[in-house]
Amino acid sequence: MRYISTRGQAPALNFEDVLLAGLATDGGLYVPENLPRFTQEEIASWAGLPYHELAFRVMRPFVEGSIADADFKKILEETYGEFAHAAVAPLRQLNSNEWVLELFHGPTLAFKDFALQLLGRLLDHVLAKRNERVVIIGATSGDTGSAAIEGCRRCDNVDIFILHPHQRVSEVQRRQMTTLFGENIHNIAIEGNFDDCQEMVKASFADQSFLKGTRLVAVNSINWARIMAQIVYYFHAALQLGGPARSVAFSVPTGNFGDIFAGYLARNMGLPISQLVVATNRNDILHRFMSGNQYVKEQLHATLSPSMDIMVSSNFERLLFDLHGRNGASIAELMANFRQGGGFTVEQDRWTEARKLFDSLAVTDEQTCQTIAEVFETTGEVLDPHTAIGVKAGRECRRSLDTPMVVLGTAHPVKFPEAVEQAGVGKALELPVHMSDLFSREERCTVLPNDLKAVQGFVSQHGNRGKPL
Repeated sequence: MRYISTRGQAPALNFEDVLLAGLATDGGLYVPENLPRFTQEEIASWAGLPYHELAFRVMRPFVEGSIADADFKKILEETYGEFAHAAVAPLRQLNSNEWVLELFHGPTLAFKDFALQLLGRLLDHVLAKRNERVVIIGATSGDTGSAAIEGCRRCDNVDIFILHPHQRVSEVQRRQMTTLFGENIHNIAIEGNFDDCQEMVKASFADQSFLKGTRLVAVNSINWARIMAQIVYYFHAALQLGGPARSVAFSVPTGNFGDIFAGYLARNMGLPISQLVVATNRNDILHRFMSGNQYVKEQLHATLSPSMDIMVSSNFERLLFDLHGRNGASIAELMANFRQGGGFTVEQDRWTEARKLFDSLAVTDEQTCQTIAEVFETTGEVLDPHTAIGVKAGRECRRSLDTPMVVLGTAHPVKFPEAVEQAGVGKALELPVHMSDLFSREERCTVLPNDLKAVQGFVSQHGNRGKPL
């Protein structure tokens, strides 16, 4: 399997190199040169497989030639063996033909665990084979940070620096990051918003001279391995609901477009998906594109669903690449115009093509709370605010009541008590046993100004397990 850049000027790489590269050298994102496609008979034969075995069958083509089958099987079994639910990603029914796919049974109670627990093990495997050491710099709007730290904290050849917006993540999200200690773990609170953090990560990848020879690796959703891992649970859900003999629709809470892009890829790999709903909050750049062909950067707002408080959706470029016939030069020009002017539209036929599969909805905080309350009243289930947005969008945008609608349950509600409290849900939320002492644990975090040089200086000073790089 070879991977190419969405901007067309970077060299094609194999899986190992893409895992370590993150962004392409031309500023683009890596995608498979050719997507594997499975027959309906092949997909049907996977029904009933344990999650890790299904994951092997779905992902094997992406790593073939870089990781031996036996090694990959072992990595997958170890990764998903640590999840708290035997089904790994169980489905819970809310209504007639409406389901929540619970993706929060991993170590940090969020869907990011599916990819980042795997990513840490893949990095350890590849770096040990190469005898290399790397630095990870990641930006998080909430859940990526703790999942990345949890996934990489045992890695012998990794130093990890996670940037989060100061005082703009929930207390549970912050503590999940700042209470994990290790010589190779560094939490940085930036006096800015998530987009500021993400821009610093991108700038650091563009010029890595501050590292003095050490390689940077991305754990954000720009890393292809994260998208690859997320494809699996679309197959898993569909197989539980009669797929591939019947099609399934998905509503996906998304800010960075990575999770829903995985669903788009699953469809292109042969899984019958009839509809993908982009569910977002007040920071609605994706909804404005899907509903009106306007991809325009606006002011970022803090909401009850902070993991989607994102205005620039990094992975959207991967979809644009396909919509433009995989023409890298067109994407490079489009993204350059976006940087200069803060927005763009695409040709009408390309936008119309996207609308054949995608619908979207922007959901307010008030509507989010109303949905949490309504679902609790009718089912007794408590939703986190992101999942509630997914439920609201799925119900509003649903094209067919005959087609199962699966909402991706992206986080455990205990991570967002403020939203649950505002919704008036009286049920007390308890942390899982392995986190029961979270609020009494010591925290370690460094607050830095919204300044690239300050952040890069900190990384340079504290890398290599506390020794200057």
